[in-house]
Amino acid sequence: MTATSAILSAAELRSELAGPRPPVLLDVRWQLGGPDQRPAYEAGHLPGAVYIDLDRELAGPAGSGGRHPLPDPEAFGAVMRRAGVTADTPVVVYDGGQGWAAARAWWLLRWTGHPDVRVLDGGLAAWTAADGALSADRVTPTEGDFKPTPGAAGLLDADGAAERARAGVLLDARAGERYRGEVEPIDPVGGHIPGAVSAPTTENLGPDGRFLSAAELRARFEGLGVTEGTPVGVYCGSGVSAAQQVLALEVAGIASDLYAGSWSHWSYDPSRPVATGPEPQ
Repeated sequence: MTATSAILSAAELRSELAGPRPPVLLDVRWQLGGPDQRPAYEAGHLPGAVYIDLDRELAGPAGSGGRHPLPDPEAFGAVMRRAGVTADTPVVVYDGGQGWAAARAWWLLRWTGHPDVRVLDGGLAAWTAADGALSADRVTPTEGDFKPTPGAAGLLDADGAAERARAGVLLDARAGERYRGEVEPIDPVGGHIPGAVSAPTTENLGPDGRFLSAAELRARFEGLGVTEGTPVGVYCGSGVSAAQQVLALEVAGIASDLYAGSWSHWSYDPSRPVATGPEPQ
């Protein structure tokens, strides 16, 4: 297992923005069930950052595929080109914290073949804590040339997730009470995919909102049953927070696949089995 540079610090980003090959910046602030974050973006964002709406631009219409199914690749490519994304320019994505939404954009860009995309560790809060400037200027990027080629990152469907739980490790990134089936505020039924292991995304971050070190993350995932060569899958409620878990695994040097439909897709079909309680089975 080798650690990667899927994330970067505010200081590293500041240096790259001042360098000869500055990255394209994408602001993906988002709150589950919360207000639209565009007004917050317009009030202040990293200079040059383009706002991306997760619900409308990083997901397809909600339905039988889940609450945040993957967007049509061509529609996603058009959004990225409008944001100035090119095939040969680095991309840095940030959100307001937790890394959920930023990781969704990161994963989609990786899945569709972009070679150089990273997440700002700690998001907007880390930038401002490091005395990073914010701007309220309107951003009009030059049209990019990025053309998506899906398949560059691992993707699971419901059958694949069930198989991963049997023949590998399937991590459930939701809060423990939802995994156990004690509460379910959004989806049709509470509980988890039989065999899945509870692994809340909150445990990937330190008290400052930044990711734990690669060594700490490796130790965490090893404690959840992930060993060298273990096939790993991740799901959550609708495929958003699970992307943050995939990112944490990447930081730890562990490859994993995303069940994008996640629990909202699994639980949509009443014939699929549901487990409850603290144990995987």
